[in-house]
Amino acid sequence: MTRIPVLVRGVGDVGSAVAHRLFSDGYAVVIQDSPEPPATRRKMAFADAVFDGVARLDGVEARRAVDVDMVKALMGKTVAVFVGPFPDLLEAIKPDVLIDARMRKRMVPESQRGSAPLTIGLGPNFEAGVTCDVAIETSWDALGTMIRAGKPLPLAGEPRALGGHARDRYVYAPCDGVFRTRAEIGDRVDQGQPIATIGETVLVAPVAGVLRGLTHDGVPVSARTKVIEVDPRGRTAEVAGISERPRRIAAGVADAVRQFMGSDLAKGR
Repeated sequence: MTRIPVLVRGVGDVGSAVAHRLFSDGYAVVIQDSPEPPATRRKMAFADAVFDGVARLDGVEARRAVDVDMVKALMGKTVAVFVGPFPDLLEAIKPDVLIDARMRKRMVPESQRGSAPLTIGLGPNFEAGVTCDVAIETSWDALGTMIRAGKPLPLAGEPRALGGHARDRYVYAPCDGVFRTRAEIGDRVDQGQPIATIGETVLVAPVAGVLRGLTHDGVPVSARTKVIEVDPRGRTAEVAGISERPRRIAAGVADAVRQFMGSDLAKGR
């Protein structure tokens, strides 16, 4: 049976969890992102396939594809990760399902309806029936809920606390520049310890704990981009694998795909 093609935009932890779930469910999945994604939770995602050529996440492998021909060769065998132009990829693979998992919280997404038989938008600012066919809630209040008409909840509140720390666990780029670091995800750090630089600006650990998120060395970042995350829980810190929130969002996406594509996907094309 031919695997149904699915295109996921965004190689961060949410997009990767969606890709992982749908590939495991039998779809031919491709992830598209920029050549230098600023993703931080790289051990919870397929992001390092962009830099290293291959990455594994909870038993599923992803490989970087250098062109659309390689994408087609990889589809169905592994998760393909493509960092070329989105329009070229869309035209080449003609996906049955297009999922925008870029999680651009403060940006109004362009309309993607009509780009595939089923288009799904994740998180704030999408509107089911207007910019996408279906939206998926990414707020903890209704996490993973499928929305057939209307918008997900607006961005509000603080991140969920870990070990008593919420937003203060994160470091955001204070300016545009190239992110430089010798640290690694999983490293133990002390509060105030230098972790990275952007130009002449030194970025330090905001709290003591374990590095959970860290943008890859050498990636250009924009001001206010999240670049460092510390898990203050020490030995129980979670730094690798699919975590609860992305997993539940991915489950909502999988339900939407099953419900809206139904028998056509089950039969294959």
